[in-house]
Amino acid sequence: MSVPQSHRAAYIHAKGEAPKIAERTLGKLKPNEIAIKITATAINPVDWKLRDYGINLIVPNWQYPAILGSDGAGTVAAVGDDVSNFSVGERVFFQSAYGDDDVSTFQEYIKLPAEIVAKTPKNISDEEAAGIVLATHAAAAAFYDKTGQGLKTPWDEGGNEVGKGKAVVILGGSSSVGQYAIQLARLSGFERIVTNASTAHHDYLKKLGAHVVLDRNTSSVNDFQKALEGLPLEFVFDSISVKQTQLLGVEILQSTNTKNSRLVIVMRVDEEAKKLGESEEPYVAVQQILGLALAPHLRYLITALTDNLGGEQGWIANGKFKPNHVEVLKGGLEKLQEGLEKNKAGVSGVKVVIKY
Repeated sequence: MSVPQSHRAAYIHAKGEAPKIAERTLGKLKPNEIAIKITATAINPVDWKLRDYGINLIVPNWQYPAILGSDGAGTVAAVGDDVSNFSVGERVFFQSAYGDDDVSTFQEYIKLPAEIVAKTPKNISDEEAAGIVLATHAAAAAFYDKTGQGLKTPWDEGGNEVGKGKAVVILGGSSSVGQYAIQLARLSGFERIVTNASTAHHDYLKKLGAHVVLDRNTSSVNDFQKALEGLPLEFVFDSISVKQTQLLGVEILQSTNTKNSRLVIVMRVDEEAKKLGESEEPYVAVQQILGLALAPHLRYLITALTDNLGGEQGWIANGKFKPNHVEVLKGGLEKLQEGLEKNKAGVSGVKVVIKY
């Protein structure tokens, strides 16, 4: 297998426009990189938001035309001179990035630093693998990086017991990020994992590791307080991060008298939630995290995370970590607009994945 001289890519030419397919050439492979033939890419909310609101939403000075997509799976097509742990033809999955057309996944070939790529185990499909890393990395940053709660990681000595005698609240358990956060909380040894979701997902979230799943439509702050059963609350992770859920997270921390903690979120901080957290003791900091695979300060986390997730000895292969359920759209780049619209309209409990 090799990288063709040109391949197809889906470009966004202006804010609000649907992707348009054109030919492009992949940049020269650096010694530490691998080239990947994409077989599946996941659709995440950030993709349609970048399409609709403009590509500078998260990447300053990014210019049109632009290629979106940063969550995928595929097959190694070529390896750089310094890469020894990957071979052409191996199945892999990964989170890439935005702002560099050579790494975005809405195209047929990309290139990435080998150290941030995971090997796909035999027990999952490429479609299942395509939606794992972006959402898991966001949850991992919330739990383990200093921009989040800063806990010891499960792969460090004693890291599987950091939650011993403690509870954690994860808002939005059935979301992609929420499902992975529940599993990380279990791997970190939390004795009480409390989340909320629509009733259709309660049984499945308990199988993933949640001890209590409250109804997202009817549960109150008091219900969360009771669900903790007196265990100290480590922090609240809001995987949805709209105004309503941020306010709920602050209220939970204040009602449980949780001191020196924070509400960790994945979107922008809501000003009303921030003011509420600063209005009375115990004060609650609302902290946004960004799980960016190519961010230098998070390279330590993404490399360890992909090492532990992937391969035939990793968490996925041995059943400790399960991918999201997927809704697959077959047809490759021509199906991207349909996938973006489907995700924008709202999905519950599944990841929309485009199969190439």
